[in-house]
Amino acid sequence: MKAVVLDTDDRFHLIDAERPVPGPGQVAIAVQYAGIQWGDVLVRRGHFPVPRPFVAGFEAAGQVVGVGPGVDGALLGRTVTALTSGGAFAEVLTASAALTFDAEGLAPRTAAAVGWTTPTAYDLIHTVTRVRSGDRVLVHAAAGGVGTMAAQFARAAGAGRVVGVVGDAERAVYAARFGYDRLITRAEFADASDGHAGEEPFDVILDPVGGSTRLAGLQRLAPHGRLAMYGTLAGSAPVVLDTDELLMSGRSVLSYNSDLLSRTHPERLADSARHALRAMTQGDVRPDITAEYEMADIEEALERLAEGKTYGKSILRVAPHLA
Repeated sequence: MKAVVLDTDDRFHLIDAERPVPGPGQVAIAVQYAGIQWGDVLVRRGHFPVPRPFVAGFEAAGQVVGVGPGVDGALLGRTVTALTSGGAFAEVLTASAALTFDAEGLAPRTAAAVGWTTPTAYDLIHTVTRVRSGDRVLVHAAAGGVGTMAAQFARAAGAGRVVGVVGDAERAVYAARFGYDRLITRAEFADASDGHAGEEPFDVILDPVGGSTRLAGLQRLAPHGRLAMYGTLAGSAPVVLDTDELLMSGRSVLSYNSDLLSRTHPERLADSARHALRAMTQGDVRPDITAEYEMADIEEALERLAEGKTYGKSILRVAPHLA
């Protein structure tokens, strides 16, 4: 089978690889499309220790073609989407049955766009910050995969106002399609003297950036506001918090790590993924696929993602007609 591997030269290569066999609690999936995400960039940069060569890819959609011991054979032939710790950029993937979800109501191309971003966005809104009716919500990286989905989940949860932060005006035009009441640039958010950027406190802030952005966010939280951090796009510089001030104002800083959740409490992540899939199938939210690549073009795909040249969701076309 064809597979994309990250080798010792820190580059991705399309190779012929041995077809994997599902073990206990696993399914084998004939991959039609795979999702491309920020974790793929981090793996290439060496932020996550993985054995080399490493079959890359963390999310995929296709048909179940095999089941391991302990897995219901009724899954055979079903269209599914799966979250995994690697192996999705290949014609056949083995994945945990616990993190493989029925996607019969979705086209495989759309199902691949669910990935980690959709349950992450669902959890940030519903299980981490618990957005309530009337809440004012601020979303950083508003034009990205999580941001575009989080805005939709926030709106569906009854948020009274949803504001997005983007890199530039072009990204603001794109993000406006996903239910934001207002878009501001990072420069506007950072400028504390800007009346528009600082005129309203927020009940909820979603922050994958970190650094000075996180500190500025804390200043923009309303009493009893919740800031959810789920990434460090600005780097891993420490952020010092005054816990006494947080206590007196009722503000909270919360964290979310979907990869950790998949290893410690996979049933919780699975439950959120099913809720998110249901919302997508019902048309309450939608992912936006803006770029599609061939397996041989994965280097270009990740360069564009790393340079901030993509919006929404990018996917990899593996074997669209594979049965």
